[in-house]
Amino acid sequence: MTANELVEHFGKPRLQIKEGDGTKLQFMGKNCVLDAYLYPSGNGPAGMSRVTHMEARNLQGVGVDTQSCVYAIEKR
Repeated sequence: MTANELVEHFGKPRLQIKEGDGTKLQFMGKNCVLDAYLYPSGNGPAGMSRVTHMEARNLQGVGVDTQSCVYAIEKR
């Protein structure tokens, strides 16, 4: 997914951080936080960044199943 697709899917990110070529978008659910890391892809238009990695954690900072967090954020 691209950043625009993530925003369409999850809504406005809680946090957006650019670092070098990468971007981190953070989305907040009722019980979890989802971080999506985007980097330029060799596929598609030049400079188009896509998600390469996702991490999820509960509100206390302990890692949780990423897919479960995605579902929780989708349901909000």
